[in-house]
Formats: sequence, structure tokens, C-alpha cells
Amino acid sequence: MGFFKKKSNSKIHSNSISASQMMTTSSTNELKANLQENIQIIKDSIGKSSDIIIREIRIGEEGTIKAGIIYTDGLTDTTALQNFILETLMLDFKETELQEKLSPEQNLITVLKDFAMTVGEIKELTNFEVLFTGLLSGDTIILIDGYAQGLIISNRYWVERGVTEATAQVVVRGPREGFSENLRVNTALVRRRLKDPNLWMESKVIGKRTKTNVAMMYINGIANDKIVKEVRLRLDKIDIDGILESGNIEELIQDTPYSPFPTIFNTERSDVVAAALLEGRIAIFVDGTPFVLIVPALFVQFFQSSEDYYQRADIASLIRLLRFFAFTIALLAPALFIAVTTFNHVMLPPALLISLAAQREGVPFPAFVEAIIMEITFEILREAGLRMPRSIGSAMSIVGAFVIGTAAVEAGMISAAMVIVVSITAIASFVSPTYDLAISARILRFGFMAIAASFGLLGITIGLIALLLHLCSLRSFGVPYMSPLAPFNLSDQKDTFIRFPIWKMFTRPRLINQQNIVRQQDSAAAKPETSKNKEHEGV
Repeated sequence: MGFFKKKSNSKIHSNSISASQMMTTSSTNELKANLQENIQIIKDSIGKSSDIIIREIRIGEEGTIKAGIIYTDGLTDTTALQNFILETLMLDFKETELQEKLSPEQNLITVLKDFAMTVGEIKELTNFEVLFTGLLSGDTIILIDGYAQGLIISNRYWVERGVTEATAQVVVRGPREGFSENLRVNTALVRRRLKDPNLWMESKVIGKRTKTNVAMMYINGIANDKIVKEVRLRLDKIDIDGILESGNIEELIQDTPYSPFPTIFNTERSDVVAAALLEGRIAIFVDGTPFVLIVPALFVQFFQSSEDYYQRADIASLIRLLRFFAFTIALLAPALFIAVTTFNHVMLPPALLISLAAQREGVPFPAFVEAIIMEITFEILREAGLRMPRSIGSAMSIVGAFVIGTAAVEAGMISAAMVIVVSITAIASFVSPTYDLAISARILRFGFMAIAASFGLLGITIGLIALLLHLCSLRSFGVPYMSPLAPFNLSDQKDTFIRFPIWKMFTRPRLINQQNIVRQQDSAAAKPETSKNKEHEGV
């Protein structure tokens, strides 16, 4: 048994190319020395794309040097292109000064890069693969006649959604800023919170056609080196046409693709990412989505909210216990009702049993069929409310549930008690701070309802044992999914079911972090002093 489980995923495989194929590809991919030939290759490759602008200019006052400017309309900052590139090359650049700077070690491309361009990032390019990647990302390409080289100038600009309030993970107290679809803006939000030179970031390009920028961020010296290596390895193995959202990355690198429980955490809040990095976790940013992946993810992590650490410890502990209780209700409430009313009548008080029997006197369906009908109806209403416009979605869900429930009870198809149980279950499923865990409860709920209708409370007990064994068998990037409960770690119980005061949580999670465990050097010094034994003078 190694530190990590072996992964067998047909969607992830390494791309092997023979040496002869690589030589053939590299020879046809290199830039040509003739400008017109390079421009023709670009036109043939992009077809009749009207957003690709190709302009031929002449450099300098005398205009003896021919050059080509290629950029993508809508992705390039045309103002910077006009003021700092075209104006510099066509008006400010003097060929007499050029001849003075030319040397055997420096050609015209190098001189333009080092002495002429007054823009930020500039790189040299020698092949069409780099050219098209930069061009379609919003960079400006400069090609010079007579040189099999070019310049790629970073002046990307496009209209995007700014930093707004996070909508998927709402808090009462805490920062309001959420991630946007721009990867660099998202990493900057985390950099603003963690001003540590050990906050390292590794960038990758994934997707043969989308060329999606993916960044892996962690704190060197805190993050487990084995986990960092494993994340890097899994990202490098991805070979796919396109990555459109972080959910694509999540499916390709997760440990157990067939488990209903998520083993990778996602968030759109910068403070959650910063807190996870301080615990030794790794964040994965994907360009084009506001949701950032955090690994490794534990079961108890999905019950924690960033608001827990901004409230007082007693309030946060009460709310967290309420979340665990609500998850239990969302998972087992319909199954327990079915089991008790079908098999285990003796567990109910006589008065309640008589009331339930009177309600079900005219109902033509058994309790299991009642629950299935109500659960499916509510799931349909929930999805309809999500997909409809916000102005009428919530109203339609509430009115639809009320009208359908009332009409079903009056028609004698559903008992009133079943409507109450399903309603409480639906409300409890919204208490979870993460959407992924609520989905897991919704999926497993139907399975528990089926075994409750077949075997009663005995079936529910067996199902819970099987569920617990499944949870204990899961791992997230080598870390047991149920830690710190299984394996049990006493010091990490300070932030599991309840949250201890911050001045008592002086260590990081031990199974996630194997080095630099202490995050608060002197916990006793941080403890608030009481005024019980102090003498005060004056009023």
C-alpha cells in the first residue's frame, strides 16, 4: 500500500509521440524568414476569421523595414497597441540609431525588444504554435521581414465581470468579495490576503484546443510535499481537447469518481482559499470560472463555513452542530418515517399512531410510494425554481409547493404527515453551506427510503453501517476522508463538531500538514485575560 491510491481513469492518459513525429512537427511549425509567407500561413490556419486583424507596416522614418502586426479584435488593448507599439515603430524609431545598436550578438528583433518597445511583458517566438496561442489569447504579434523570429507582446484586454459578492456561499458576517472569471484577478485577491514570499504558484496550460490557463497555489514549507507532487502529477496527465470550467478538472483528478460524496472542495470566496492555504492545502485556479478547487478535502470540511471563524466560538459551535443535525434530517427523515409507519409501529405513542392511521385511512398508496411522489415533485419544483428568472423563481417554488401539497392532501392522495416530513427534509437540505454535500444527501435519501420500505429500521441500520464503511474507505489525495474522526486525532477535534476559541487552535490539521504544525507560537499569551482577580481603581 502506497501513500496514494492508484488511479485508473480512461480520460487521463499521457500523450506519447515518437521522435520522428516530433522532428517532422517542429520543422513545419517553425517561422519562416519571409514575412509574406508567414502571413499567408496565418491566414490559411485561421480561415476567414474577421476578428483576426493583420496589418503590414514599415518601421522607421525611411520605411525600409517591412513588418507585420497581428492581433485579435476584442481581446487586445487597441489603445495600448496604437500608443505604445504602432506609434513607436512607425514614428519614434530611427534607423540611424538602429544601425548603432546592431551588433553580431544582437539582431533587429533583440534591439526592438530591448530598446524600442515601451510596453510590459515581451517574449520572442520562433514557432507558429506559440504564435497562435498568444494571438488567440489577446497578445499582439510582431513579425519582421527577413527574420525567422517574432515578438509576442502582452497587451490583453477584454470586457469582464468585476469582483462582486459571492452568491453561492453567502455569509452574514465576513468579506463580501468573490472570485471572477479572470484567473489573474483571482490569484491577486489571494495574494492581497497572504503577503508571504513562500506563497508559490505554478502555472500550466491544459486543453489542446482551449489552451486553458490553470494555476496551482500553495505555501511552501506548510503544504505537504507529497500532496503537492501528486497534484502536479495528476494535472500533467490530463490530455483532453478542452477545459471550460473547474468542474472538468475536478472530474479528471478526483480519487473516487463513482462516490456520491465530493473529495474536492470548491469555493468562490478568497478568504476561504486563504484559510485553506494556511492549513497546508493546495488551491487550483482555472481561467474562465470563479470557482477555485481546494485539495485535499475532508468530510467535516463541507460543514464548515468561513463565517464560523468570524463569529464567537459558542455561536459558531451551535450553528455547526445544527448543520450536522440538519444533514441527518435531510438524509434519514423520510426513511425513518417510512420504517416506523410500515414496520415498527410500536415505537410510536398510541395517540400519534391513531392520528397517523386516521390520516392514512383514505390514502390509496403505501408510505414509500407517497414519499417517492412527494420527493420527486419537490425536486422538480426545486430545479424549476433555479432555472427560472430570479424575479419569479422563488415565488413559483413556494407557491407551487404549497398549492400542490394542499391539493394532494385534500384529494386524499397524500397524507398530511408525509407532506410535513418531506417539507422539513427539503428545508434541512438547504442548511448545508456547500451545494455538493446537499446533492449527496439528496441522492442517498432515495436509497435509504427503499431499504426502509423493505426492511424497516433494520435496513436503515445496515445502510448506515455500509455508508460509514464507504466514507472511511475514501481518500482525498492520500488523506483519509473522515479524518480527524477516523483515524481519530484528539488535537484536531478543536475544529470538528464544535469550534474552540481561536487562541486555543494553535496547531494545523496534522494529517494534511506534516511540517510546520504550529501556527500560533504561544497559545497562552494569546488567551484573553479575565478581570476576576484584578483590582481596579476608580469607576
